Amino acid sequence: MILFAAITYLAVRWLQDRGYGGQQVPRRPSRPQPPSRPVAPDDDETFLRDLEWQRRQERRGKNPPDQPEA
Repeated sequence: MILFAAITYLAVRWLQDRGYGGQQVPRRPSRPQPPSRPVAPDDDETFLRDLEWQRRQERRGKNPPDQPEA
């Protein structure tokens, strides 16, 4: 008897989800997602790429550190 009740419940629920049933039963909302934490600068790929680009730009404008200035 319990098995028949469980199968009937699942069948009715499936039909309601497909739109064949009468009223839609509101379901319990899913768990709220925690807010995403801020990304540290050393984890941010864009920040690291821009930092490396800035360092290269500075090196192009100056003498390399292993060569003395003339």
